[in-house]
Amino acid sequence: MAITGDGTAEGALPLPSNVTADRTPVQATAVPAERGTATVGYRGPTACAAAGITYRQLDYWARTGLVEPSVRPAYGSGTQRLYSFRDVVVLKIVKRLLDTGVSLQNIRTAVQHLRSRQPADLTRMTLMSDGATVYECTSPDQVVDLLQGGQGVFGIAIGVVWRDVESALSQLHGERVDTGETLAGQNPHDELARRRNRAG
Repeated sequence: MAITGDGTAEGALPLPSNVTADRTPVQATAVPAERGTATVGYRGPTACAAAGITYRQLDYWARTGLVEPSVRPAYGSGTQRLYSFRDVVVLKIVKRLLDTGVSLQNIRTAVQHLRSRQPADLTRMTLMSDGATVYECTSPDQVVDLLQGGQGVFGIAIGVVWRDVESALSQLHGERVDTGETLAGQNPHDELARRRNRAG
């Protein structure tokens, strides 16, 4: 499936193995509700660190609805946005798409599409783009078909992004959604600080 340059969607069905990848652009689809389903959330600074973005980008994307926190939005001054693991993966993908010159309109449609997919689907997916269109490929053959057609310029293996975010978040602080308890990551500096606090 792909996103066209004017933001309209083409190719509503997932790409079958016998169809060439260049005919199936990413399509915006209905987004299932994620709010309240996560058990751990991540505050803005943590999400930024894991996704490799600035807080200013995070804030702008949330205010414009590009990537909103699915666990807890900000309800005014003093409240903290809380992002799910999947939100952080999407943030990192958005950054990569922007860095390669994909239009904001196409990225917005790609985000809607990514949010509509199940986690298992995401980890097997590769996004390819020629700058004007974003394509979803779910098999190596589809990637090869797209490249042979001369359309793919770059690709993002979602599974690799997923693992990168997992690794980054394992070293950072999370927050239990139900209790608000801070969950310390496995950062060795944090362990040293905990030992000093116990000794002092």
